Amino acid sequence: MWLGPEEVLLAGALWVTERANPFFLLQRRRGHGKGGGLTGLLVGTLDVVLDSSARVAPYRILHQTQDSQVYWAVACGSSRKEITKHWEWLENNLLQTLSIFDNEEDITTFVKGKIHGIIAEENKNEQPQSEEDPGKFKEAELKMRKQFGMPEVEKLVNYYSCSYWKGRVPRQGWLYLTVNHLCFYSFLLGKEVTLVIQWVDVTQLEKNATLLFPECIKVSTRDSELYFSMFLNINETFKLMEQLANIAMRQLLDNESFLQDKSLPKPRKPLKNISALKRDLDARAKNECYRATFRLPKDECLDGHTDCTLWTPFNKMHIPGQMFVSNNYICFASKAEEACHLIIPLREVTIVEKADSSSVLPSPLSISTKSKMTFFFANLKDRDFLVQRISDFLQRTPSKKPCSIEREWKWNLADPGCEEVPELPSSSPLAVSPTSALSNRPVNFCAGEVPTASQGLLKLFRRNSEELLGPKGAKEKMKEESWNIHFSEYGRGMCMYRTAKTRGLVQKGIPENLRGELWLLFSGAWNEMVTHPGYYADLVEKSMGKYSLATEEIERDLHRSMPEHPAFQNELGIAALRRVLTAYAFRNPTIGYCQAMNIVTSVLLLYCNEEEAFWLLVALCERMLPDYYNTRVVGALVDQGIFEELTREYLPQLSEKMQDLGVISTISLSWFLTLFLSVMPFESAVVIVDCFFYEGIKFILQVSLAILDANMEKLLQCCDEGEAMTILGRYLDNVVNRQSISPPIPHLHALLTSGDDPPLEIDIFELIKTSYEKFSNLKADDIEQMRFKQRLKVIQSLEDTAKKSVVRAVSSDIGFSIEELEELYVVFKAKYLMSCYWGNNRAAAARRDQSLPYLEQYRIDMEQFKELFISLTPWSCGAHTPVLAGRLFRLLDENRDCLINFKEFVTGMSGMYHGDLTEKLKVLYKLHLPPALNPEETESALEATSYFTEDVTTEVSPFVSELDFCLHCESQETQEDKERRSENGPEKEEKGTSPQDYRYYLRMWAKEKESKKETIKDLPKMSQEQFIELCKTLYNMFSEDPVEQELYHAIATVASLLLRIGEVGKKFSNRPMRKSEDCKANNTQDPVSEEESPTSEQSQNSAVEQQPQADHEDKTCGDAQPEKTQQENQTLGDGSGEGQGSPLQLLSDDETKDDMSMSSYSMVSTGSLQCEDIADDTVLVGCEGSSSAARYGSTIDTDWSISFEQILASMLTETALVNYFEKKVNILQKIKDQKKVERQFSSSSDYELSSVSG
Repeated sequence: MWLGPEEVLLAGALWVTERANPFFLLQRRRGHGKGGGLTGLLVGTLDVVLDSSARVAPYRILHQTQDSQVYWAVACGSSRKEITKHWEWLENNLLQTLSIFDNEEDITTFVKGKIHGIIAEENKNEQPQSEEDPGKFKEAELKMRKQFGMPEVEKLVNYYSCSYWKGRVPRQGWLYLTVNHLCFYSFLLGKEVTLVIQWVDVTQLEKNATLLFPECIKVSTRDSELYFSMFLNINETFKLMEQLANIAMRQLLDNESFLQDKSLPKPRKPLKNISALKRDLDARAKNECYRATFRLPKDECLDGHTDCTLWTPFNKMHIPGQMFVSNNYICFASKAEEACHLIIPLREVTIVEKADSSSVLPSPLSISTKSKMTFFFANLKDRDFLVQRISDFLQRTPSKKPCSIEREWKWNLADPGCEEVPELPSSSPLAVSPTSALSNRPVNFCAGEVPTASQGLLKLFRRNSEELLGPKGAKEKMKEESWNIHFSEYGRGMCMYRTAKTRGLVQKGIPENLRGELWLLFSGAWNEMVTHPGYYADLVEKSMGKYSLATEEIERDLHRSMPEHPAFQNELGIAALRRVLTAYAFRNPTIGYCQAMNIVTSVLLLYCNEEEAFWLLVALCERMLPDYYNTRVVGALVDQGIFEELTREYLPQLSEKMQDLGVISTISLSWFLTLFLSVMPFESAVVIVDCFFYEGIKFILQVSLAILDANMEKLLQCCDEGEAMTILGRYLDNVVNRQSISPPIPHLHALLTSGDDPPLEIDIFELIKTSYEKFSNLKADDIEQMRFKQRLKVIQSLEDTAKKSVVRAVSSDIGFSIEELEELYVVFKAKYLMSCYWGNNRAAAARRDQSLPYLEQYRIDMEQFKELFISLTPWSCGAHTPVLAGRLFRLLDENRDCLINFKEFVTGMSGMYHGDLTEKLKVLYKLHLPPALNPEETESALEATSYFTEDVTTEVSPFVSELDFCLHCESQETQEDKERRSENGPEKEEKGTSPQDYRYYLRMWAKEKESKKETIKDLPKMSQEQFIELCKTLYNMFSEDPVEQELYHAIATVASLLLRIGEVGKKFSNRPMRKSEDCKANNTQDPVSEEESPTSEQSQNSAVEQQPQADHEDKTCGDAQPEKTQQENQTLGDGSGEGQGSPLQLLSDDETKDDMSMSSYSMVSTGSLQCEDIADDTVLVGCEGSSSAARYGSTIDTDWSISFEQILASMLTETALVNYFEKKVNILQKIKDQKKVERQFSSSSDYELSSVSG
């Protein structure tokens, strides 16, 4: 590229001049290219190791004048081709002009001005988005692309100088982190190391220090472990690697590809060597941390944060911490973790003003809210800018107050003993909600038709209890009073100060009347509900009556949701549960419905109305328990891995025992997915839910550890998994809540695990207290870090399981070994993923549906298949290979959706690699018949005749399109049959509203499993055009073979022989064809057949006119090849009949076979011709008959055809052909070579680079 002219004092140091003229020098850097000796090795090493010269291009052009000792660098290039282009431009455009100048200073001034002009012109044409990246970073990105053969769509995020440990020797070089790859390059004293790893292949990332290695980063894949060390800032590097690996895992998990956030604010001053992508990722990390800390909606973006102090009126102190400002919220977090948290929604803010500074309150800022609370922040560094930003956000905040905000928490303040809501016995007819998800009218929530639209089920179904007037009722009122005092001191609603005292109150149990309110506040669900008024009612209306797999599963589980509670023994509770679950499945079809969601939602409905329960479910599924309820419960498996890791850390003795018994994986899923609601008495488990909404998953983990710790002695003495499960089950069944005012609900699990001895009861509040005392040092940040580590492990494990399932499913029908299939699956999946992030569009990502069976999840299109075919096929055909690949793709794509799955892919590969000569030829034969062969491709068949004989002429057969039409009609009929079947079936899917049923795939697989034995007799005959296409393919296939001359001779012999056999078949089939045509005219009324019949008659007449000429020919080859003659006789007898696609083909198969086989047999075996005569006629008809027809410009030879049996018999006579098709090819070696080719380096490099694996 052109450079702004820079002064160079020593032009000869480390450079070699290759070209020169009076004004310019073209130089190459020592060590680049061949030769160079020791000096070259040292320079090459310096260029890689040292930061100052790592970006030096290997070629440059200097401007010089004769009398001056100063040189000016005007251009540089990474390849000889690039620098030569600049050199030629200078010679052609400047040399003649410069010779006019008399003064050397004028020459230099002119050159510098010209180069600056060129650079300005180029910059003007550059894309504006690239301006964000600094120049040095752009150079690094260009070098990365060239070094590792990456396309332009692969974006570099950052690069670092480090050492890669190869054995015990460190290789100093550069680590490039791109969106999809980790790359490393080192050149040290002539030895080169190049590594390319996809992030989706990374199974583990660790930052550790060992005796062997200094502080380093360990990158593990399925095949290797790589160590990188000597980073300038190892923490920054490791954090970025984690983010990129996490994005890759997210892509595997839910098909989300990386898209750069264009809405990020631009930095006020340029950041040195930081790309826009790096800024994007840093902002994402901060946003995720911000949202998780304050439980904010997923679309909230942090604008900035600053240090400050907050005046807390409850203890009259200034608490140091940080203020966070985003689009819709102002938040505060104290430096001491439990001191104070504060969330102020901007929708609640009324006044923001700057107060007067004083020595006590420097730079104060006061914020007032609608709830009459005022918050004082002080010690703000840039108060004016902050006020301006908050003002900007306030202006964007909708001024209209949503109707749901007007509703205060008054319904929670009612005295539990004075409820005016009538009680509903289980037989109450009050329920007006739908009794079915598929029938009944939508419910109008705003009109208050359904009681659950305005209040929780517990109020509707609370039975008169003496407990309300006894000690438990008094205890409950004391709790409520404690919370009311807390509200008066710390505030109520979203703007409440959240302190250690708040946590202490939650640990003692939230009063039933406040439970719904506080769950909504602590989870953050309240924010989403008030900003989306009417959303839930609209969803219910839209989803009512819609059928899907999720609604079917919901209906099945409705009556299994807390059946022991009276609220769900009534249709009112069941209908409310149905609406909430169906609305969520409609909102989030990726999750839809998962077992355990019904149990959690039923508890939410007891304390909240339907809309509140819905938004709590949203907060649970999408923020607090991410990925828990998807099809593979990935989130629960991730937290299970964290639980195992924490058990090893805190309870090492028990961990080993539990690992041996395999208990942790069994117990933890039921504990985590239902938040202990399915394994603990309801009154106790709901206290766990209280603490969970305040603390998050951290609390569930610490309670789980406390349960194991309490049962350690018994568990250590267990002999098997069943005994351990019984011990834990009995323990949990007897965790009681003695303070509950609700009547006890029988716990079904307890009835199954009760023993003979009277159980020892455990108080739930004692269990919670113990968990905080022993395991409260768990940190939310540490858990997130562990989640990342476990997510890598879990998703890669699931991918391995998917691979094994797919391989096992296809292995029975395919000739490849399990090892070969696994390698092919890896290559197939890699090709799919490559299209996701390197394709021109995102269609590939849209093709993957996680709800589909594993076999259908990865599918590739024709272009991807061609790339794989070219690298893996044993039939290399040179330039003809892509054509053959396209034909095989069309043959494999049976459902015509232009995509093939893994089974179809390996079926095609297996046909080329496995089986005997007959099977391989059968595949090759099918590739030259429709639908594999396009009608357009046969147009070029005429050009191929020169390969074999000068006497055969062909034109495009019109019957190819006729056959295509027949196939199209069949596919239409098949589709109509499917539609009729679906209409007559018991269940009708509404078009576009639900995914395909799993039963469809079961039926599809059942059909695939049916044995369809295809014999060579079933293969249709091949027309002359198709046969010549086959010969072209064979000719190309042999072009690079070691014995190509023998193969050329063999295929020429076979092709000539088959052309003559086809002529004889045409000769003997004229009369029967005419008879069958008459029969067809009487019995079938096919418009296409009638349309084509005139052509058939013309060609038959021309063939009959040629026949007398052939009959009068002398014998010339009667004694030649006596062995072949017998085989030719057999093949003629088998089927030298009608041409492919002729009118006869439109009759039934039985009619055709009977008619043709009898006529052929009678013609050959009546004694009118001997075997030798047939051989003679074959040669004569093939030679002279055809040549005379060619001379007189005969029309299309539509009657010529050849059968598969005839091709097979002819090829068996040539040893070279038999050996070629029966030789074994190792596909594993092909796969290995293909992986190397995937990362080929730029061909413009002057020295070869060898890919060195870790």
